[in-house]
Amino acid sequence: MKENQFFALMGRMKYINRWGLMRNTKMENICEHSMDVAMIAHALGVINNVYYGGSLNPDRLALMGMYHDATEIITGDMPTPVKYYNPLIRNAYKEVESVAKDELLEGLPKEMRPFYAPVMQDTEREAVMWLYVKAADKLSALVKCIEERSMGNQDFRKAEEATIKSIQDMKLPEVNFFLEHFIPAYGLTLDDSK
Repeated sequence: MKENQFFALMGRMKYINRWGLMRNTKMENICEHSMDVAMIAHALGVINNVYYGGSLNPDRLALMGMYHDATEIITGDMPTPVKYYNPLIRNAYKEVESVAKDELLEGLPKEMRPFYAPVMQDTEREAVMWLYVKAADKLSALVKCIEERSMGNQDFRKAEEATIKSIQDMKLPEVNFFLEHFIPAYGLTLDDSK
């Protein structure tokens, strides 16, 4: 890949649709999803610091959320049931994501790459931060399920149940706080929220 194409490629996030195996009342692309993840990840960091005495960097979480699915510009969105079908597929996909990340980074001048590499894929160094980004990713998926169900789309009912279970299994108090205090509003109409 030629240098200086990174941001043009990031602009292509809006063309990668999510939930390809599901009937959608409204398509969601990874650009929209990444914005949701960034906002929720930021909120989880704030909740951690304000209510649980933590010291997470909410701004860093937001940045990581923005870029967490960037590799899908190259790989496309792999449906969750396929991606996590078994360890062999999961590990192969992680390798594909790593190659895609390297390909995207080649679109930046070498001096800029170290700033973007750690926000595009899980790193051991920031494992705790990535845990919160993953939680935000799951919360964003839950929001999509709620929105689809509120439009009468029952195709998302099982996905919603599975997503709630995976969120609860994370056992993060900040995530439970977000579930209790903020998720109910996603089921309201604009008139209901007045």
